[in-house]
Amino acid sequence: MAEGAALRGCLAAFPREARELGWTESIPYLDGPPSPLEFYREWVSPNKPCIIQNAIAHWPALKKWTSAYLREVVGPKVVSVAVTPNGYADAVFQDRFVMPEERQMPFMDFLDIVEKKVTSPNVFYVQKQCSNLTEEFPELVCDVQPDIPWMSEALGKKPDAVNFWLGEAAAVTSLHKDHYENLYCVISGEKHFLLHPPSDRPFIPYELYQPATYRVSEDGSFEIVDEKSTDKVPWIPLDPLNPNLEQYPEYAQAKPLECTVKAGEMLYLPSLWFHHVQQSHGCIAVNYWYDMEYDLKYSYYQLLDCLTKAMKVL
Repeated sequence: MAEGAALRGCLAAFPREARELGWTESIPYLDGPPSPLEFYREWVSPNKPCIIQNAIAHWPALKKWTSAYLREVVGPKVVSVAVTPNGYADAVFQDRFVMPEERQMPFMDFLDIVEKKVTSPNVFYVQKQCSNLTEEFPELVCDVQPDIPWMSEALGKKPDAVNFWLGEAAAVTSLHKDHYENLYCVISGEKHFLLHPPSDRPFIPYELYQPATYRVSEDGSFEIVDEKSTDKVPWIPLDPLNPNLEQYPEYAQAKPLECTVKAGEMLYLPSLWFHHVQQSHGCIAVNYWYDMEYDLKYSYYQLLDCLTKAMKVL
């Protein structure tokens, strides 16, 4: 019991000390893109997020990517669209980790749904995270950039993936983290991010869930089908917008940061930061995933994760 109390006290101290050592109460803004050295020293190395203005002002996409333009350039091409009954893809539902139906459909049909020319009870989102901009929408790459030069120089590498995002306001990204340095660029509309630093890990619950997928049945409704041959998936069951503090009382000690990224702005989302994302209807974005360095920061997070798991069995 004494050991458990001591460990609990240490875990509670980690996030408090991390905040005192430099994480602010709000996300800072930069007026323009920094030099590679400055960005690495001031933001990547200390693992701090920021919003960068005027970094993509020269992109043709900011003016060109209207619905009419996308219809003309991409048009009837068949692309991957995530479809769910509730807007939550890759999220915990009915004690399962449920992935969306990956529907292949003409892009113009998807735009008809987003523009409400066609009604559907379901929620549609272009969000396939396999460098879908370069793989499924290569026609659009010339309107942005294949990488962010100052970030590529700062990290000494090119991005692992460049992703294109377009969807309905009901499409929500559940709370999770990624092992990437993420530059998230909003082309039109806006994205609302709720963030937690890695040091908040002791307050954020994880459980293991049976993976499953939404599948459309003959009557048009969705059923949840278990993925039999795969291992259970660790995921966060908590909704940070409406947390169940009776079930997860530790979350009351977490200190989320919130920010809205508007058209023409870029969010630097550091590796291992937890994030929950909402968007305006029809919001378009492009993000660049650079593989993180598995250095001391990663070791620190792994230690914190292991200690948090150990607390559950004491």
